[in-house]
Amino acid sequence: MRILFVGDVVGNIGVDMIHEYLPQLKRDLKPQVTIVNGENSTPVGRGISQSIYKQLLKDGADVVTMGNHTWDNAELYDFIGSANRLVRPANFPGDTPGQGWTKVKVNQQVLAVVNLQGRVFMNPMDDPFAKMQALLPELDTDFVFVDFHAETTSEKRAFAMRFAGQLSAVVGTHTHVQTSDAQVLKGGTAFMTEAGMTGPADSVLGMQADSVIERFENQRPTRYTVQAAGPGLLSGAVIDLNDKTGHASSIKPILISPQHPYQS
Repeated sequence: MRILFVGDVVGNIGVDMIHEYLPQLKRDLKPQVTIVNGENSTPVGRGISQSIYKQLLKDGADVVTMGNHTWDNAELYDFIGSANRLVRPANFPGDTPGQGWTKVKVNQQVLAVVNLQGRVFMNPMDDPFAKMQALLPELDTDFVFVDFHAETTSEKRAFAMRFAGQLSAVVGTHTHVQTSDAQVLKGGTAFMTEAGMTGPADSVLGMQADSVIERFENQRPTRYTVQAAGPGLLSGAVIDLNDKTGHASSIKPILISPQHPYQS
C-alpha cells in the first residue's frame, strides 16, 4: 500500500499548488491513498470552506485532515456533519462536531486515517497519547496513518516512538517547515517530524514576511496576512506499507519549490 501525504495547504497559492501538482504526483507515484492537510486552506490561511474541501477532493485527495485552526472558519459548522472524508483532531474534548478518524478501503485492506493534536505550546486538548491508545481497538486494522498536528519536535517524536510498531505511519504537521528526518522506526512505523506546508514559497510560514518581521521587531500584536502572490511550494511524503502487516518499508519526503522544480 502506498500513501501520499501533503502538508498544510495555505491560502490560494496552496490550493493552486494542489490543483496543479497533485494529479501529476498521483499519476507518477501511483498512491492507493492520498491525504491532504487542509486546515489553513482558506484565502486568509485559517480553516477550510466547503468549496475548498470539495476542490481538494476533486483534485485527488481521498481524506482531508485538519488541526488547531479547524474552527477558524465558522462555515465548517454547516457542513462538517456530512463531510465524511474530513477528519479533525480526535482529541478535541467533549461532543465536538465531526470525526477524528475515518477509514479507506484499499483492495483487501482498510487504512484508518487519524488526526491528533499535540498539547505543548498549543490550546488545551485531551491527551493525544491516551486517545490513541483508546482508539486502537476501535480502529480494528493494522493499517493506521496518523497526522500528528503539534508544535514541538519532541512531542511528535515521543508520540511516534510510544506507538512504534502499532501504527503504520506518524507524520507531523503544523510548523510548516519540512524536516529531514524521514525514517522507519523500530517495529515498522514510518515517521517524519514535519511534512512541511503547501503554499507561498516567498513567505514566512505562508504569511507575508513584512507583517511577521514587524511582530518580531516591535513585539506588538500584528495582523498576519497570507502571501497572495508569487511562487508556490508543495511539501509532503510518500510512504510504502507492507500489504500483509501494515508495517512501513519506506518513507520519502516530497518537495516541489522554485529551488526544487517538479520532474515527472
